[in-house]
This record gives sequence, structure tokens and C-alpha cells, in this order.
Amino acid sequence: MKKVYVALIADILHAGHINILEEASKLGEVIVGLYTNKACGELNDVPYLDYKKRETVVESLKFVKEVIPQNSASYKENLLKLKPDFVVHGDDWKTNYKKKYRDEVLEVLKQCGGELVEIPYSRDIVEEEIEKEKKRVGITTGLRLKRLRQLLSSKSLLKIMEVHNALSALIVENTKIQEKNLSYDGMWSSSLTDSTSKGKPDIEAIDLTARLNTINEIFEVTTKPLIFDADTGGKIEHFEFTVRSLERTGVSAVIIEDKTGLKKNSLFGNEVVQTQDTIENFCAKIKAGKKAQISKDFMIIARIESLILEVGMEDALKRAFAYVEATADGIMIHSRQKKSDEIIEFVGKFRAKDKTTPVVVVPTSFNSVTIDEFEAMGVNIVIYANHMLRAAYPGMMNVAKSILINRRSLEAEKDCMPIKEILELIPGTK
Repeated sequence: MKKVYVALIADILHAGHINILEEASKLGEVIVGLYTNKACGELNDVPYLDYKKRETVVESLKFVKEVIPQNSASYKENLLKLKPDFVVHGDDWKTNYKKKYRDEVLEVLKQCGGELVEIPYSRDIVEEEIEKEKKRVGITTGLRLKRLRQLLSSKSLLKIMEVHNALSALIVENTKIQEKNLSYDGMWSSSLTDSTSKGKPDIEAIDLTARLNTINEIFEVTTKPLIFDADTGGKIEHFEFTVRSLERTGVSAVIIEDKTGLKKNSLFGNEVVQTQDTIENFCAKIKAGKKAQISKDFMIIARIESLILEVGMEDALKRAFAYVEATADGIMIHSRQKKSDEIIEFVGKFRAKDKTTPVVVVPTSFNSVTIDEFEAMGVNIVIYANHMLRAAYPGMMNVAKSILINRRSLEAEKDCMPIKEILELIPGTK
């Protein structure tokens, strides 16, 4: 009996997949290479169902003889091991971002003597439409909450963008560079931009209830996970309630900074009076928060201000290891230097002793560093912490001035998106 290899993610099985498996079964015994979560992450397509659940579904299909893991987006390892007579795939990968994997398959099959069979893709099934339908249906609180951990276990680096209202969140949710399969992995609720969008100073003037109202509005129209900026976290007793409230809402993680007193923006550094918390007290806050949470999925990430306050690299590293020991789920290291030297040094020294704890950076100042460079350093999460609000302000200001100067709105149109595009962005408008 001839061997036929088909690779699948199988988070959602539709008629197109069944058609491919049926056609493959006509050629011989079908072996499905089921993408592991890590392999899915390489394709920027992390499934909601874990591997075992997807395996159970695929094994139950009558066209499938065997299911094996495919540990990479590359087929090479499994093809060299199995030496199949046929590899079957839809013909949609000839021109999109998967073309490089198709080329590799053809090269390997030359060595093995197999044949690539491409089934005409079901034109009535459009992947983008399936994605839109998934977003329209929405996501449960529990699934959203654990999504960040799923992504961290599947992808080496996550790209997180600031949101301050439902509209900015919709932009982050839907922005995708199709030809390169690039999109954001999640959202950041910044205390700075949430305060600013409400016309309030960034001094923790917006209480938790008001911030949760904004998050609920965001969650009504999006599916991506969200990380919450809780500033210092407040008193330990208050932080316990904050954790419970965030977890109940479906927030995936909270970041708290190791400072005390009235909140001052970190980018001011020592230009204003800022007091760093003691290691002992901040560790107690982390432990109290972890004890308060109900699920195993919620994350508490400790933000270290030592480099901001210029107390030295050794202090930053000492705190990082202490916070991990206190059960922090991640470390955020912050800097206001334009160059990334001290970030590179910190991550290198931290990774020399700790290979697994997620490291978070916010490159507001050191903004010349690329995603690829962060990934090579060993960073796991990059947060673009205030860019959506900062981008919106100049546009609104230009329009407001233009209408006053020109006494009409005609000249302002060049700075405005068509109203039709705005309506198309909002779910359920049509």
C-alpha cells in the first residue's frame, strides 16, 4: 500500500480539509502530520485546541490511517523519515507565505522519489472569511485568559500593541500583512494612554472600575489576549483584589512595577522623585497576587525599574532572580536609554542563568531595535506601549486646525479615512 502524507493544523476542520483527505485516501494510506503548537506558531496560527484534542478529532476521520506530530512548519524531518509516495496539499500555497515550504517539499521529494499532488483549493472556502466568522462569534473569558500562555509556549516572540478604547483595539485585532502573514499577538492596556484618552494625568487617577469598563468595551469586539498595566499594583491587600478582578474579566496578565508612592512616569527617570520598593516587599506583593488568583493561566509579570532609576545592572539582576523565586511569571526590564546596550546586557546575563522565564521589553526609547533582534537576544514579549494614542493625536489636531483655518472641511479630507472604511471596521454595521 502506498504512503500518502498530509499536514494539517486541524483547529477548525472544514469541507476543504475533508476534500483533501478524501482525495489523498484514493492514492493510498493517509498519514496526517499534525502540527504541534510550536509548528503552528511558526506559521503565526496558534490553535485554540491543544495537540491531544486535535489529534483525537483527526484520528476519528475515516480517511486517516495514522496521525503523527509535525514538529516544525517545515515538512523535511517527517518526509525524510517516512519517504512517502505522495504528499497532498491544496494548491493555495503556490504564491502565499507558505511557498517556501512547498519549494522545500519538492526538493525533498526529489531525493525520496515521491510526488507532490496539489488539490484545487475550495474556492468557496476563504480562510479570511473563516477568521472573520471566528471573530464575529467571539471568545469565552476562559479561552481568552489562557491564550497568552498558549502563545508563549508556541511562539518565540509575541508582538503586543497598546489599545485605549474599542476602536483602537479593533485596529489591532484586524491589522494583518497578508503576504507575510504578520499580525499582532495581543493588546496592552496602558495606564498612561487610558488616562490620557480620558483627559486625566498619568498618576493612577483612573480607578480600577473605570479601567475595567474600558477593557469590557474592548473585549466585546475583539478576541486577542490582553496584558494590563497596573502601575505599582497599590497596597498588597488591594493588589489581591485587582488580580481577582482582572482574572474574572478575562485579562491574561498584569504587569506591576517595583516602585512605591504616587505614580510618576518611568521615562522621567531621576528628573522627578521616584522611590523603588524593597525586594522583600515587592516579592511579598507578587506572592500575594499569585495566591489570590484562581486559575493557573493568569500571569503576574514583575517590572524592574533599576535601570530607569540608575541604580545599576547588578541591582536589576538581583531583583529579577528574586522576583522569579517569588513566583513571578515573567520579568519586564525597562530602560529610557536611546541605545539598547543595557537591555542587551541585562537579557544576556539573565538568560545565562534562566532560560525559561519570559522576558518583556517596552522599546519606547530604544526604538531602533527590530523584532528579529529582540528575538535573537532571548526576549519573549515586545510591547509597543503608547503608539496608537500618539499616532491618533497629530491626525486629530491637524484636522481640527485645518477646519478652523479654511472655514470648511474640504482640505481636511486628505487626513481623514473614508467613512465607509470606518463602518466596515465595526462589526455588525452592515
